[in-house]
Amino acid sequence: MLAAAGAMLAVAGLVTGCTAGTDSTSSGPTNNANNTETGETVRIGWSGPAADHGWLGAINSAAIAQAEQYDDVELIVAEGTNDANLQISQVETFINDEVDAIVLLPTDGAALTEVAIKAMEAGIPVINVDREFSSTFAARVTVLGDNYGMGVSAGTYICEQLGDNPDAVVAEIAGIDSLPLTQDRSRGFADALEDCGLEVSNRVAADFTVQGGEAAASQLLAAAPQIDALWNHDDDQGVGVLAAIDAAGRDEFFMVGGAGSKNAMEAIKSGDSVLEATVIYPSTQGADGVALARLVAQGKSLSDLVEQDVPTRIVLYAPVVTADNVDEYLPTAFTS
Repeated sequence: MLAAAGAMLAVAGLVTGCTAGTDSTSSGPTNNANNTETGETVRIGWSGPAADHGWLGAINSAAIAQAEQYDDVELIVAEGTNDANLQISQVETFINDEVDAIVLLPTDGAALTEVAIKAMEAGIPVINVDREFSSTFAARVTVLGDNYGMGVSAGTYICEQLGDNPDAVVAEIAGIDSLPLTQDRSRGFADALEDCGLEVSNRVAADFTVQGGEAAASQLLAAAPQIDALWNHDDDQGVGVLAAIDAAGRDEFFMVGGAGSKNAMEAIKSGDSVLEATVIYPSTQGADGVALARLVAQGKSLSDLVEQDVPTRIVLYAPVVTADNVDEYLPTAFTS
């Protein structure tokens, strides 16, 4: 209870503007209309998982690139890791170094919650990216991709193509089934399909890797001699999925990907692949976290909003990319 109360007071202090670059006697944030202008220099700690996946690599590089756009940001980058204990020690180092803000994509949200609360209690705003903490006291701002929305977008697109065929066979290749994000994607997909009278006929789970995607797709194709549409949750594992499809000589269906890799978009643009669309899961989340950390630490807000403070929760959109709009999204796509 004391930890929660302390964190609540820390959040209150951060929201009222008692952070770097603000006047503690002011009634609200400063200079909202000029957020791009150089302000007081702030030191931001960045910690994320190991870049062992195309999307995670893009998250890291985008965060660093975003910080380089600001003359008033010093980004302190911790080595990427999948070890929760090492990441905890990285955050503790940020706390000891008295950084002005921390942007954290936790390898495990629950495991990093306690140390994030510790940072908040120390008056350091934490920007939580992608994988949520298990307490609202652990972050000043949470930036998330819309996993449920990804499923809805994929299902809605498939409904638009197959909705007049109630007997259509829809298949799904998920990511890691034990992860809440995978469960959310599948739930959104099923809900969207239900609206047009369709359902998933064949489903397998992979592991977000090329090898796992190829193995799962081979299993699915062997079990389903006829498919009309396939949704694959992740474009990195989609490299393996497409390899399995090519090896099986199957092309009677169309495929929708997930995440928005450059590879997938180029295949969509070519028109020579079963891959017809992909659903964006933004790899800009780390960059957004850095931008928001700067605003919070300088006592600023989002200048296009009337609200005086940066929102506590931001969920990013999950648009569908097709041949019609692929050129709009290619510049920010990541390489699998």
